[in-house]
Amino acid sequence: MRLRLTALFLMLLMSAARAAPAPQQVEIPLSSGVLHAQLYKPEGAGPFPTVIALHGCGGLGGHGDPVLPRYRDWAERLLKAGNAVLLPDSYGSRELGPQCRVKETHVKARRERVADVAAARAWLMKQAWVARDRVSLIGWANGASTLLWAVRPQNATRDAGPDFRAAIAFYPDCRISAGLGWSTRVPTLVLIGANDDVSSPPACRQMVEGAHGRSALARIVVYPGAYHDFDHANTPLHAASGSSDAAVPEHGHLGTDAVARAESQKEVAEWLAR
Repeated sequence: MRLRLTALFLMLLMSAARAAPAPQQVEIPLSSGVLHAQLYKPEGAGPFPTVIALHGCGGLGGHGDPVLPRYRDWAERLLKAGNAVLLPDSYGSRELGPQCRVKETHVKARRERVADVAAARAWLMKQAWVARDRVSLIGWANGASTLLWAVRPQNATRDAGPDFRAAIAFYPDCRISAGLGWSTRVPTLVLIGANDDVSSPPACRQMVEGAHGRSALARIVVYPGAYHDFDHANTPLHAASGSSDAAVPEHGHLGTDAVARAESQKEVAEWLAR
């Protein structure tokens, strides 16, 4: 009986492994070099709504895995809803590791990573399987900060193609953007935990409220009791300072909040379906 149960368990594991879609690596031209990216695409010819997903300061992959579980979870969720998902690797493409604890980063959210977003969009505009008027952005932490820069009116594309459909920023650092009088040309949703002590919920509120009346629709959702990385599954709340992991911030607290995670999944689906 035990042998039968063991065999059944192994068969279920193998079935789950087969069911998990594998991303395809693509190469996107940059003005200086190549941007490597991972692509999840539904079967068929399309055209598909497409989401450009921007990793945080820990990078896109690690330990031989091209896409970390936290981003793979979201990519598979978006894929199941009918979206293609493109995940540019801003650090790995430049032979860099995690940048969370690097004092002077060479790949800045407002500069190199915004250029990566523009290059990813330009590449997508040339793909026959892309619904060109339904390309959106989603980002986490440093990737979300990149998103805030990318959707500003000053960074509008000059080609004739459609602009981004929507943008979703998970716990960005809003402090610089709030001080600069941020605005957006794209409907933008900010999702952050009320207890986030890595980013700043008050700065994000100030940024979004300041944009009302002078930009495209901007909205913020603050989840009570939630901390940074609230959507990262199976992560017990812990202090970042107690970790030697270079892929996490030096200060603050990180951890899953089951309620905020579930609600954010609904918010993302609704925002992208607009």
